[in-house]
Amino acid sequence: MLRKTDDLQVHDLLQIDPDSLLGNTAPSWVDQALSSCPWVVVRRARASAGEIAVGVRGDTRSQRWGGFLSKDLIGKVVRPADLLLVEQSSIPRLTTAMKVLQEVIARWHDLTLPWGPAGSVGFELATGSQVTSEASDLDIAIRAPARITVEGARALWQRVVGLQTRVDIRVETPQCGFSLQEYACTSSTRILLHYPDGERLSGDPWSEWSNPEIAS
Repeated sequence: MLRKTDDLQVHDLLQIDPDSLLGNTAPSWVDQALSSCPWVVVRRARASAGEIAVGVRGDTRSQRWGGFLSKDLIGKVVRPADLLLVEQSSIPRLTTAMKVLQEVIARWHDLTLPWGPAGSVGFELATGSQVTSEASDLDIAIRAPARITVEGARALWQRVVGLQTRVDIRVETPQCGFSLQEYACTSSTRILLHYPDGERLSGDPWSEWSNPEIAS
């Protein structure tokens, strides 16, 4: 578990003071959610110097809110890769998505890139708050500072096809994020890339000079 805040990345989970979010436009459920579980997730958005864009999770799928947090107020940082070390025997209720994570760990045993669960599975493993259900997908984040070939991406994707629940895999480069499935399986030369300032179509997620087009 980390407390270093100068290299925070999308999908990292942060333990915070419940009263530390910047701005006063949060819906009423946000205070209650943070009082019971004072954790937020780093989201993809531009923030002012010394701040980080974060998201708050409520009790339902419709309860998601984005705010900003001073980096000085972060108590703990947990990255997706850290959560692969959490013993599932400590989780009182193993939903299908949790069980599927163990299958992915076995199938990706030779993957050397940092990766781990995000979304509801990651949140539950980090915080102990029971937020997954039998309907939950398994969200995974892979950190890829260097290029993954299409063939390599396809091999990773094929190993998780047909599992008991849907697996949504996001690849995060230093510039943007994108879907592993789209990168591995699309016949198009351009895929949808997610940047802090919006979505664009491009053929090279690792290049800052790939002349991406704004997605319509």
